[in-house]
Amino acid sequence: MRVILAEDSTLLREGLVRLLAEEGHEVLAAVGDAEALLAEVEARAPDVVVTDIRMPPDHTDGGLRAAVRIRERRPEIGVLVLSQYVERNYATQLLTSSAERVGYLLKDRVAQVEEFLEALERVHAGGAAIDPEVVRQLLIRTTHSDPLTRLTPRERTVLEALAEGHTNAAIGQKLHISLSAVEKNLNAIFDKLGLSRTEGYSRRVLAVLRYLES
Repeated sequence: MRVILAEDSTLLREGLVRLLAEEGHEVLAAVGDAEALLAEVEARAPDVVVTDIRMPPDHTDGGLRAAVRIRERRPEIGVLVLSQYVERNYATQLLTSSAERVGYLLKDRVAQVEEFLEALERVHAGGAAIDPEVVRQLLIRTTHSDPLTRLTPRERTVLEALAEGHTNAAIGQKLHISLSAVEKNLNAIFDKLGLSRTEGYSRRVLAVLRYLES
């Protein structure tokens, strides 16, 4: 896997470079700001980009804005955001751009190296890797017109697991319910949200996250 890293912490950046090299991946570039990230992506065409959110010069959301631009211009490149923060506006834009080759992990919640590597592989393979806490924060709505308020508590937990990128079988294992119960809840969710029942798996996370903008 060909990877470009963007992280302003030199210690963490060098640690990730060493980790990825040990796992047999090729780190094409490791940079400390969003502008350098965009330049390297255009010059080197990686398989996956791993980026922090808050980087120089303004230390706000430059990394996430760069991730959104990469997804818009080069959708074939996987993007894995690795940050301490959930930036709701650009995070929603990033995650609704496609359910494929995208991930968002919180640094403080990556308990083991294997979790990060598994997420990276999933994004590279065309899947989604989204931290449950990111999903939880994005699903929080304050308006009474929000369609999500029509969901039952069980449907909401199934929706959250769906948005994390789990398959039906994985949702059943996670929530300790049968596969038929998962399918029943999903059908109810799609009905209540007005989503097509013909959408395939690769569209399901996209449909859930797009609805966050409604």
